[in-house]
Amino acid sequence: MGELMDKASVLKRIGDTYLVPVAVMDDPARAADAAGALAAGGVDIMEITLRTEAGLPSIEKAAAACPGMVIGAGTVLGLEQCRKALERGAQFIVSPGYDPAVVEYCLKNGTAIFPGCVTPTEISAALNAGLDTLKFFPAHVYGGIRAIKALSGPFPGVKFIPTGGIDLSNLAEFIVPQVFAAGGGWLCDRKAVNAGNYGAISGVCAQSRDLVKRIRTWY
Repeated sequence: MGELMDKASVLKRIGDTYLVPVAVMDDPARAADAAGALAAGGVDIMEITLRTEAGLPSIEKAAAACPGMVIGAGTVLGLEQCRKALERGAQFIVSPGYDPAVVEYCLKNGTAIFPGCVTPTEISAALNAGLDTLKFFPAHVYGGIRAIKALSGPFPGVKFIPTGGIDLSNLAEFIVPQVFAAGGGWLCDRKAVNAGNYGAISGVCAQSRDLVKRIRTWY
């Protein structure tokens, strides 16, 4: 396992990369190669979900094999999962909804946490807890970039990480100042991982990074 980065450094890396690959792993033995494929495509962030039993061991293997990557845990549904993910080497936590216990634990331990918040009530709760960078999931169901821009009116200090329904065909519309980073499975396709088609993963990441670099004009 590589040396753990502090919260500020993790946030900076994610913000600079602007892309958060969401990886659903079925075989932990493929985690290191998948992480390497992302890095080869210019994306040094990887969110490994806990949707499968392979999630936790995949975090551990990817973190050990690729210390230059920022590995996070996604689909964290409770405090026990959060603790286990951090013990395995996760450097940030992503949850589909707002879980006060998970948020409090991460804040106390200096861990970057991105809870899913799509309503003004959820966003207010996150702000009151001290968070200003939030997951917006599923983005395509809850109004996409139009909803994000509308929510930025009453919450101008909040940045969002939209996930769900984003791919190369519509990534450009999410490259706006209100978005901290864009996440999704298109960057680490599950079928490509299982087939060992790592070149395809690197290629999609490189195309996505090039698009971000061409469009993004703020810092």
